[in-house]
Amino acid sequence: MSSVSIHPSRSTSKDQRRVAFATIIGTTIEWYDFFIYANMAGLVFATLFFEPAGSEIGILISFASVGLSFLFRPLGAFLAGHYGDKIGRKAMLVLTLILMGGATTLIGVLPTYASAGVVAPVLLLLLRIVQGISAGGEWGGAVLMAVEHAPRGKRGRFGSYPQLGVPLGMLLASGVLALMSGVVSPGEAFVQWGWRVPFLISFVLIIVGYVVRKSVDESPVFEEIAEKKQQARVPIVELFRKHSLLVIIAALLFAGNNAAGYMTTGGYVLNYSTNPEGPLAMDRTEVLLAVTGSAALWFGFTLLSGFLADKIGRKNTYLIGFSCQVLTVFPLFWLINTGDIWSLFLGLALFTVGLGLSYGPQAALYSELFPASIRFSGVSISYALGAILGGAFAPTIATALVQATGTTTSVATYLLLLTLISIGAAVLIRDRKGIDLSIRNQAEQEVGATIFDKRRGIPAE
Repeated sequence: MSSVSIHPSRSTSKDQRRVAFATIIGTTIEWYDFFIYANMAGLVFATLFFEPAGSEIGILISFASVGLSFLFRPLGAFLAGHYGDKIGRKAMLVLTLILMGGATTLIGVLPTYASAGVVAPVLLLLLRIVQGISAGGEWGGAVLMAVEHAPRGKRGRFGSYPQLGVPLGMLLASGVLALMSGVVSPGEAFVQWGWRVPFLISFVLIIVGYVVRKSVDESPVFEEIAEKKQQARVPIVELFRKHSLLVIIAALLFAGNNAAGYMTTGGYVLNYSTNPEGPLAMDRTEVLLAVTGSAALWFGFTLLSGFLADKIGRKNTYLIGFSCQVLTVFPLFWLINTGDIWSLFLGLALFTVGLGLSYGPQAALYSELFPASIRFSGVSISYALGAILGGAFAPTIATALVQATGTTTSVATYLLLLTLISIGAAVLIRDRKGIDLSIRNQAEQEVGATIFDKRRGIPAE
Protein backbone atom coordinates (compact mmCIF):
# COMPACT_ATOMS: atom_id res chain seq x y z
CA MET A 1 0.00 0.00 0.00
CA SER A 2 1.25 3.45 -0.91
CA SER A 3 2.00 5.99 1.75
CA VAL A 4 -0.50 8.35 0.12
CA SER A 5 -3.70 8.78 2.09
CA ILE A 6 -6.74 7.13 0.62
CA HIS A 7 -8.61 10.42 0.56
CA PRO A 8 -7.83 12.25 -2.69
CA SER A 9 -7.82 15.70 -1.14
CA ARG A 10 -5.09 14.63 1.32
CA SER A 11 -2.41 13.75 -1.22
CA THR A 12 0.66 15.77 -0.39
CA SER A 13 1.81 18.66 -2.58
CA LYS A 14 4.88 16.65 -3.54
CA ASP A 15 2.73 13.70 -4.62
CA GLN A 16 0.48 16.00 -6.63
CA ARG A 17 3.40 17.68 -8.41
CA ARG A 18 4.90 14.28 -9.24
CA VAL A 19 1.59 13.05 -10.66
CA ALA A 20 1.09 16.26 -12.65
CA PHE A 21 4.56 15.93 -14.16
CA ALA A 22 4.09 12.24 -14.93
CA THR A 23 0.74 12.75 -16.65
CA ILE A 24 2.05 15.62 -18.77
CA ILE A 25 5.20 13.72 -19.82
CA GLY A 26 3.35 10.47 -20.49
CA THR A 27 0.51 11.94 -22.52
CA THR A 28 2.92 14.15 -24.47
CA ILE A 29 4.88 11.06 -25.54
CA GLU A 30 1.70 9.16 -26.41
CA TRP A 31 0.35 12.00 -28.54
CA TYR A 32 3.70 12.68 -30.16
CA ASP A 33 3.55 9.10 -31.43
CA PHE A 34 -0.04 9.52 -32.57
CA PHE A 35 0.53 12.84 -34.37
CA ILE A 36 3.71 11.75 -36.10
CA TYR A 37 1.60 9.16 -37.88
CA ALA A 38 -1.19 11.61 -38.67
CA ASN A 39 1.20 14.16 -40.15
CA MET A 40 3.07 11.54 -42.17
CA ALA A 41 -0.29 10.39 -43.54
CA GLY A 42 -0.70 13.88 -44.98
CA LEU A 43 2.90 14.15 -46.20
CA VAL A 44 4.33 10.86 -47.48
CA PHE A 45 2.28 7.73 -46.75
CA ALA A 46 0.07 8.09 -49.83
CA THR A 47 3.22 7.85 -51.96
CA LEU A 48 5.21 5.35 -49.91
CA PHE A 49 2.49 2.85 -48.97
CA PHE A 50 -0.60 3.47 -51.14
CA GLU A 51 0.97 4.54 -54.45
CA PRO A 52 -0.90 2.08 -56.72
CA ALA A 53 -4.22 3.72 -55.79
CA GLY A 54 -3.23 7.00 -57.47
CA SER A 55 -2.75 10.42 -55.87
CA GLU A 56 -6.37 11.33 -55.02
CA ILE A 57 -7.47 7.89 -53.82
CA GLY A 58 -4.09 7.34 -52.18
CA ILE A 59 -4.46 10.39 -49.93
CA LEU A 60 -8.00 9.33 -49.03
CA ILE A 61 -6.75 5.88 -48.01
CA SER A 62 -3.85 7.45 -46.15
CA PHE A 63 -6.20 9.68 -44.12
CA ALA A 64 -8.57 6.74 -43.66
CA SER A 65 -5.70 4.85 -42.03
CA VAL A 66 -5.56 7.69 -39.48
CA GLY A 67 -9.24 7.08 -38.78
CA LEU A 68 -8.76 3.30 -38.64
CA SER A 69 -7.06 3.58 -35.28
CA PHE A 70 -10.11 5.35 -33.86
CA LEU A 71 -12.27 2.32 -34.62
CA PHE A 72 -10.04 0.34 -32.26
CA ARG A 73 -9.99 2.97 -29.53
CA PRO A 74 -13.18 1.57 -27.97
CA LEU A 75 -11.44 -1.83 -27.71
CA GLY A 76 -8.55 -0.17 -25.90
CA ALA A 77 -11.01 1.76 -23.75
CA PHE A 78 -12.96 -1.41 -22.89
CA LEU A 79 -9.83 -3.35 -21.97
CA ALA A 80 -8.07 -0.56 -20.09
CA GLY A 81 -11.33 0.52 -18.47
CA HIS A 82 -12.10 -2.99 -17.26
CA TYR A 83 -8.64 -3.63 -15.84
CA GLY A 84 -8.19 -0.03 -14.70
CA ASP A 85 -11.30 -0.38 -12.56
CA LYS A 86 -10.24 -3.87 -11.41
CA ILE A 87 -6.47 -3.71 -10.82
CA GLY A 88 -5.62 -0.01 -10.94
CA ARG A 89 -4.95 3.11 -13.01
CA LYS A 90 -1.15 3.02 -12.84
CA ALA A 91 -0.65 -0.41 -14.45
CA MET A 92 -2.73 0.60 -17.46
CA LEU A 93 -0.78 3.84 -17.88
CA VAL A 94 2.53 1.99 -18.12
CA LEU A 95 1.16 -0.69 -20.46
CA THR A 96 -0.44 1.76 -22.90
CA LEU A 97 2.76 3.81 -23.07
CA ILE A 98 4.82 0.73 -24.01
CA LEU A 99 2.27 -0.38 -26.63
CA MET A 100 2.11 3.02 -28.30
CA GLY A 101 5.85 3.60 -28.30
CA GLY A 102 6.63 0.10 -29.54
CA ALA A 103 4.21 0.38 -32.46
CA THR A 104 5.55 3.81 -33.39
CA THR A 105 9.16 2.66 -33.35
CA LEU A 106 8.34 -0.32 -35.57
CA ILE A 107 6.65 1.94 -38.14
CA GLY A 108 10.01 3.66 -38.50
CA VAL A 109 11.62 0.46 -39.80
CA LEU A 110 8.82 -0.74 -42.10
CA PRO A 111 9.53 -1.50 -45.75
CA THR A 112 7.62 0.61 -48.30
CA TYR A 113 5.34 -0.60 -51.07
CA ALA A 114 8.17 -0.25 -53.57
CA SER A 115 10.28 -2.82 -51.72
CA ALA A 116 7.71 -5.16 -50.13
CA GLY A 117 4.52 -4.77 -52.12
CA VAL A 118 1.17 -5.19 -50.37
CA VAL A 119 2.87 -6.47 -47.19
CA ALA A 120 4.02 -2.91 -46.44
CA PRO A 121 0.58 -1.24 -46.14
CA VAL A 122 -0.79 -4.28 -44.28
CA LEU A 123 1.95 -4.01 -41.64
CA LEU A 124 1.44 -0.25 -41.44
CA LEU A 125 -2.29 -0.67 -40.80
CA LEU A 126 -1.70 -3.37 -38.16
CA LEU A 127 0.67 -1.10 -36.25
CA ARG A 128 -1.81 1.76 -36.57
CA ILE A 129 -4.43 -0.49 -34.97
CA VAL A 130 -2.06 -1.10 -32.03
CA GLN A 131 -1.67 2.68 -31.71
CA GLY A 132 -5.45 3.02 -31.62
CA ILE A 133 -5.84 0.40 -28.89
CA SER A 134 -3.17 2.13 -26.85
CA ALA A 135 -4.67 5.61 -27.30
CA GLY A 136 -8.08 4.27 -26.29
CA GLY A 137 -6.72 3.14 -22.93
CA GLU A 138 -4.22 5.90 -22.28
CA TRP A 139 -6.43 8.90 -21.77
CA GLY A 140 -8.71 7.53 -19.08
CA GLY A 141 -5.85 6.40 -16.88
CA ALA A 142 -3.94 9.66 -17.24
CA VAL A 143 -6.86 11.91 -16.37
CA LEU A 144 -7.95 9.82 -13.40
CA MET A 145 -4.44 9.79 -11.97
CA ALA A 146 -4.39 13.59 -12.24
CA VAL A 147 -7.94 14.34 -11.09
CA GLU A 148 -8.20 11.73 -8.32
CA HIS A 149 -4.94 12.97 -6.77
CA ALA A 150 -6.04 16.63 -6.98
CA PRO A 151 -7.49 18.79 -4.20
CA ARG A 152 -11.24 19.16 -4.68
CA GLY A 153 -11.08 22.87 -5.56
CA LYS A 154 -8.26 22.42 -8.09
CA ARG A 155 -9.46 19.46 -10.15
CA GLY A 156 -10.01 21.62 -13.23
CA ARG A 157 -6.40 22.77 -13.18
CA PHE A 158 -4.95 19.34 -12.40
CA GLY A 159 -7.23 17.74 -14.99
CA SER A 160 -5.91 20.11 -17.64
CA TYR A 161 -2.37 18.71 -17.20
CA PRO A 162 -2.91 15.47 -19.15
CA GLN A 163 -4.87 17.54 -21.69
CA LEU A 164 -1.70 19.54 -22.26
CA GLY A 165 -0.14 16.39 -23.68
CA VAL A 166 -2.12 16.91 -26.90
CA PRO A 167 -0.77 20.37 -27.84
CA LEU A 168 2.66 19.46 -26.44
CA GLY A 169 2.66 16.23 -28.46
CA MET A 170 1.65 18.22 -31.52
CA LEU A 171 4.30 20.84 -30.78
CA LEU A 172 6.98 18.16 -30.44
CA ALA A 173 5.80 16.20 -33.51
CA SER A 174 5.52 19.19 -35.84
CA GLY A 175 8.79 20.63 -34.53
CA VAL A 176 10.68 17.39 -35.21
CA LEU A 177 9.06 17.16 -38.65
CA ALA A 178 10.00 20.75 -39.46
CA LEU A 179 13.59 20.04 -38.41
CA MET A 180 13.78 16.89 -40.54
CA SER A 181 12.00 18.44 -43.53
CA GLY A 182 13.81 21.77 -43.52
CA VAL A 183 17.29 21.05 -42.14
CA VAL A 184 18.34 17.42 -41.71
CA SER A 185 16.70 15.79 -44.74
CA PRO A 186 15.17 18.44 -47.03
CA GLY A 187 13.51 17.67 -50.34
CA GLU A 188 13.73 14.12 -51.67
CA ALA A 189 15.83 12.95 -48.72
CA PHE A 190 12.81 13.39 -46.46
CA VAL A 191 10.77 10.99 -48.60
CA GLN A 192 13.65 8.54 -48.91
CA TRP A 193 14.69 8.24 -45.25
CA GLY A 194 14.02 11.42 -43.24
CA TRP A 195 10.40 10.45 -42.46
CA ARG A 196 11.64 7.43 -40.48
CA VAL A 197 13.65 9.36 -37.89
CA PRO A 198 10.67 10.88 -35.97
CA PHE A 199 9.25 7.38 -35.51
CA LEU A 200 12.55 5.97 -34.28
CA ILE A 201 12.92 8.80 -31.74
CA SER A 202 9.93 7.31 -29.97
CA PHE A 203 12.11 4.51 -28.59
CA VAL A 204 14.04 7.00 -26.46
CA LEU A 205 10.83 8.68 -25.35
CA ILE A 206 9.37 5.35 -24.20
CA ILE A 207 12.23 4.88 -21.74
CA VAL A 208 11.78 8.41 -20.35
CA GLY A 209 8.02 7.99 -20.01
CA TYR A 210 8.32 4.56 -18.42
CA VAL A 211 10.69 5.77 -15.72
CA VAL A 212 8.48 8.79 -14.94
CA ARG A 213 5.23 6.85 -14.79
CA LYS A 214 6.63 4.06 -12.65
CA SER A 215 7.65 6.67 -10.06
CA VAL A 216 4.11 7.82 -9.21
CA ASP A 217 1.75 6.37 -6.61
CA GLU A 218 -1.52 4.70 -7.49
CA SER A 219 -4.67 6.85 -7.48
CA PRO A 220 -5.88 7.32 -3.89
CA VAL A 221 -9.46 6.70 -5.02
CA PHE A 222 -8.54 3.32 -6.46
CA GLU A 223 -6.50 2.47 -3.36
CA GLU A 224 -9.64 3.04 -1.31
CA ILE A 225 -11.70 0.93 -3.72
CA ALA A 226 -9.18 -1.92 -3.53
CA GLU A 227 -8.86 -1.70 0.25
CA LYS A 228 -12.63 -1.98 0.69
CA LYS A 229 -12.87 -4.58 -2.10
CA GLN A 230 -15.56 -2.59 -3.90
CA GLN A 231 -14.42 -3.11 -7.50
CA ALA A 232 -17.30 -3.66 -9.91
CA ARG A 233 -17.50 -7.28 -11.02
CA VAL A 234 -17.84 -6.38 -14.73
CA PRO A 235 -17.41 -2.58 -14.93
CA ILE A 236 -18.43 -2.22 -18.58
CA VAL A 237 -21.70 -4.12 -18.11
CA GLU A 238 -22.58 -1.97 -15.11
CA LEU A 239 -21.66 1.19 -17.01
CA PHE A 240 -24.00 0.53 -19.92
CA ARG A 241 -26.76 -0.91 -17.74
CA LYS A 242 -26.96 2.23 -15.61
CA HIS A 243 -25.36 5.04 -17.59
CA SER A 244 -25.68 4.38 -21.33
CA LEU A 245 -27.39 7.74 -22.00
CA LEU A 246 -24.67 9.56 -20.08
CA VAL A 247 -21.98 7.83 -22.17
CA ILE A 248 -23.68 8.96 -25.38
CA ILE A 249 -24.05 12.56 -24.20
CA ALA A 250 -20.44 12.68 -22.99
CA ALA A 251 -19.26 11.29 -26.35
CA LEU A 252 -21.21 13.94 -28.27
CA LEU A 253 -19.75 16.60 -26.00
CA PHE A 254 -16.26 15.65 -27.20
CA ALA A 255 -17.09 15.14 -30.89
CA GLY A 256 -17.09 18.83 -31.90
CA ASN A 257 -13.74 19.58 -30.30
CA ASN A 258 -12.12 16.41 -31.61
CA ALA A 259 -13.24 16.94 -35.21
CA ALA A 260 -11.99 20.53 -35.17
CA GLY A 261 -8.69 19.53 -33.59
CA TYR A 262 -8.03 16.93 -36.25
CA MET A 263 -8.05 19.57 -38.95
CA THR A 264 -4.55 20.34 -37.71
CA THR A 265 -3.49 17.30 -35.68
CA GLY A 266 -4.89 14.87 -38.26
CA GLY A 267 -2.73 16.33 -40.99
CA TYR A 268 -5.55 17.78 -43.11
CA VAL A 269 -4.45 21.43 -43.07
CA LEU A 270 -0.88 20.30 -43.66
CA ASN A 271 -1.84 18.23 -46.70
CA TYR A 272 -4.33 20.75 -48.11
CA SER A 273 -1.92 23.68 -47.90
CA THR A 274 1.26 21.91 -49.09
CA ASN A 275 -0.06 19.49 -51.73
CA PRO A 276 1.91 20.35 -54.90
CA GLU A 277 -1.12 19.41 -56.99
CA GLY A 278 -3.50 21.47 -54.84
CA PRO A 279 -4.59 25.11 -55.08
CA LEU A 280 -2.03 26.49 -52.58
CA ALA A 281 1.19 24.40 -52.86
CA MET A 282 2.76 26.19 -49.89
CA ASP A 283 6.19 25.40 -48.52
CA ARG A 284 6.06 22.30 -46.31
CA THR A 285 8.56 23.47 -43.71
CA GLU A 286 6.90 26.88 -43.33
CA VAL A 287 3.49 25.27 -42.77
CA LEU A 288 4.99 22.86 -40.24
CA LEU A 289 6.46 25.81 -38.35
CA ALA A 290 3.07 27.56 -38.40
CA VAL A 291 1.41 24.43 -37.02
CA THR A 292 4.12 24.24 -34.36
CA GLY A 293 3.43 27.85 -33.34
CA SER A 294 -0.31 27.25 -33.18
CA ALA A 295 0.29 24.18 -30.97
CA ALA A 296 2.13 26.43 -28.50
CA LEU A 297 -0.92 28.71 -28.36
CA TRP A 298 -3.21 25.70 -28.03
CA PHE A 299 -1.14 24.69 -25.00
CA GLY A 300 -1.66 28.12 -23.44
CA PHE A 301 -5.42 28.16 -23.88
CA THR A 302 -5.74 24.57 -22.64
CA LEU A 303 -3.84 25.49 -19.49
CA LEU A 304 -5.97 28.62 -19.05
CA SER A 305 -9.15 26.58 -19.37
CA GLY A 306 -8.17 24.47 -16.36
CA PHE A 307 -8.05 27.56 -14.16
CA LEU A 308 -11.31 28.85 -15.66
CA ALA A 309 -12.99 25.51 -15.02
CA ASP A 310 -12.21 25.87 -11.32
CA LYS A 311 -13.38 29.50 -11.24
CA ILE A 312 -16.54 29.55 -13.38
CA GLY A 313 -17.27 25.84 -13.76
CA ARG A 314 -16.58 23.16 -16.34
CA LYS A 315 -19.80 23.65 -18.29
CA ASN A 316 -19.42 27.43 -18.64
CA THR A 317 -15.84 27.02 -19.83
CA TYR A 318 -16.99 24.49 -22.42
CA LEU A 319 -19.70 26.81 -23.72
CA ILE A 320 -17.26 29.72 -24.04
CA GLY A 321 -14.83 27.45 -25.92
CA PHE A 322 -17.45 26.13 -28.32
CA SER A 323 -18.71 29.66 -28.96
CA CYS A 324 -15.18 30.67 -29.96
CA GLN A 325 -15.01 27.64 -32.21
CA VAL A 326 -18.26 28.62 -33.94
CA LEU A 327 -16.91 32.12 -34.57
CA THR A 328 -13.57 30.97 -36.02
CA VAL A 329 -14.38 27.88 -38.09
CA PHE A 330 -15.08 29.84 -41.29
CA PRO A 331 -12.28 32.45 -40.85
CA LEU A 332 -9.84 29.54 -40.41
CA PHE A 333 -10.29 28.45 -44.01
CA TRP A 334 -10.67 31.98 -45.39
CA LEU A 335 -7.23 32.80 -44.01
CA ILE A 336 -5.65 29.51 -45.13
CA ASN A 337 -6.96 30.01 -48.67
CA THR A 338 -5.06 33.28 -49.05
CA GLY A 339 -1.95 31.16 -49.56
CA ASP A 340 0.00 33.46 -47.25
CA ILE A 341 1.89 31.72 -44.46
CA TRP A 342 1.23 34.45 -41.87
CA SER A 343 -2.49 34.41 -42.67
CA LEU A 344 -2.47 30.63 -42.29
CA PHE A 345 -0.79 31.00 -38.90
CA LEU A 346 -3.33 33.65 -37.85
CA GLY A 347 -6.19 31.35 -38.82
CA LEU A 348 -4.72 28.47 -36.80
CA ALA A 349 -3.96 30.79 -33.86
CA LEU A 350 -7.55 32.06 -33.70
CA PHE A 351 -8.83 28.51 -33.96
CA THR A 352 -6.77 27.36 -30.98
CA VAL A 353 -8.72 29.62 -28.60
CA GLY A 354 -11.86 27.51 -28.90
CA LEU A 355 -9.90 24.26 -29.13
CA GLY A 356 -8.08 24.89 -25.87
CA LEU A 357 -11.06 26.18 -23.91
CA SER A 358 -13.25 23.24 -24.96
CA TYR A 359 -10.58 20.60 -24.28
CA GLY A 360 -8.95 21.57 -20.98
CA PRO A 361 -12.03 21.05 -18.74
CA GLN A 362 -12.78 17.60 -20.15
CA ALA A 363 -10.75 15.57 -17.68
CA ALA A 364 -12.36 17.10 -14.59
CA LEU A 365 -15.87 17.08 -16.06
CA TYR A 366 -15.69 13.46 -17.26
CA SER A 367 -14.24 12.30 -13.94
CA GLU A 368 -17.07 13.99 -12.04
CA LEU A 369 -19.75 12.42 -14.25
CA PHE A 370 -19.15 8.75 -13.43
CA PRO A 371 -19.24 6.72 -10.17
CA ALA A 372 -15.91 5.71 -8.66
CA SER A 373 -16.14 1.94 -9.23
CA ILE A 374 -16.72 2.28 -13.00
CA ARG A 375 -15.06 5.66 -13.58
CA PHE A 376 -12.14 4.40 -15.67
CA SER A 377 -14.53 2.56 -17.99
CA GLY A 378 -16.89 5.55 -18.18
CA VAL A 379 -14.35 8.21 -19.06
CA SER A 380 -12.37 5.96 -21.44
CA ILE A 381 -15.34 4.67 -23.43
CA SER A 382 -17.02 8.09 -23.66
CA TYR A 383 -13.75 9.57 -24.91
CA ALA A 384 -13.19 6.78 -27.44
CA LEU A 385 -16.72 7.01 -28.84
CA GLY A 386 -16.47 10.80 -29.03
CA ALA A 387 -13.23 10.44 -30.97
CA ILE A 388 -14.93 8.13 -33.49
CA LEU A 389 -17.87 10.51 -33.94
CA GLY A 390 -15.53 13.50 -34.17
CA GLY A 391 -11.95 13.15 -35.33
CA ALA A 392 -11.71 9.58 -36.62
CA PHE A 393 -12.49 10.35 -40.23
CA ALA A 394 -12.58 14.14 -40.12
CA PRO A 395 -9.53 14.53 -42.43
CA THR A 396 -10.97 11.91 -44.83
CA ILE A 397 -14.40 13.57 -44.81
CA ALA A 398 -12.83 17.01 -45.30
CA THR A 399 -10.77 15.76 -48.26
CA ALA A 400 -13.81 14.09 -49.83
CA LEU A 401 -15.94 17.23 -49.32
CA VAL A 402 -13.38 19.45 -51.06
CA GLN A 403 -13.02 16.94 -53.91
CA ALA A 404 -16.83 16.87 -54.31
CA THR A 405 -17.61 20.59 -53.88
CA GLY A 406 -14.36 22.30 -54.84
CA THR A 407 -14.51 24.54 -51.77
CA THR A 408 -13.46 24.44 -48.12
CA THR A 409 -16.75 26.11 -47.17
CA SER A 410 -18.22 22.60 -47.05
CA VAL A 411 -15.55 21.58 -44.53
CA ALA A 412 -16.24 24.62 -42.34
CA THR A 413 -19.97 23.83 -42.44
CA TYR A 414 -19.29 20.23 -41.42
CA LEU A 415 -17.23 21.40 -38.43
CA LEU A 416 -19.87 23.97 -37.49
CA LEU A 417 -22.60 21.31 -37.36
CA LEU A 418 -20.51 19.06 -35.11
CA THR A 419 -19.74 22.00 -32.82
CA LEU A 420 -23.43 22.81 -32.49
CA ILE A 421 -24.14 19.18 -31.57
CA SER A 422 -21.50 19.41 -28.83
CA ILE A 423 -23.05 22.63 -27.53
CA GLY A 424 -26.36 20.75 -27.26
CA ALA A 425 -24.64 17.97 -25.31
CA ALA A 426 -23.07 20.53 -22.95
CA VAL A 427 -26.51 21.96 -22.21
CA LEU A 428 -27.74 18.50 -21.19
CA ILE A 429 -24.95 17.92 -18.64
CA ARG A 430 -24.95 19.27 -15.10
CA ASP A 431 -21.78 20.77 -13.71
CA ARG A 432 -20.73 18.66 -10.69
CA LYS A 433 -17.73 20.80 -9.76
CA GLY A 434 -16.61 19.84 -6.27
CA ILE A 435 -18.43 16.53 -5.90
CA ASP A 436 -16.62 14.01 -3.65
CA LEU A 437 -15.01 11.43 -5.97
CA SER A 438 -14.26 8.76 -3.36
CA ILE A 439 -16.01 5.37 -3.21
CA ARG A 440 -17.70 6.51 0.01
CA ASN A 441 -19.77 8.91 -2.08
CA GLN A 442 -20.73 6.38 -4.76
CA ALA A 443 -24.48 6.67 -4.08
CA GLU A 444 -24.46 10.40 -4.82
CA GLN A 445 -22.24 9.92 -7.85
CA GLU A 446 -24.77 7.50 -9.39
CA VAL A 447 -27.32 10.26 -10.03
CA GLY A 448 -27.51 13.88 -11.10
CA ALA A 449 -25.04 13.96 -14.00
CA THR A 450 -27.61 15.12 -16.60
CA ILE A 451 -30.65 17.39 -16.58
CA PHE A 452 -32.82 14.28 -16.96
CA ASP A 453 -31.91 13.07 -13.46
CA LYS A 454 -34.19 14.14 -10.65
CA ARG A 455 -31.44 14.55 -8.07
CA ARG A 456 -28.73 17.09 -8.77
CA GLY A 457 -25.91 15.48 -6.82
CA ILE A 458 -23.95 18.76 -6.69
CA PRO A 459 -22.64 19.60 -3.24
CA ALA A 460 -21.44 23.01 -2.21
CA GLU A 461 -17.68 23.37 -2.06
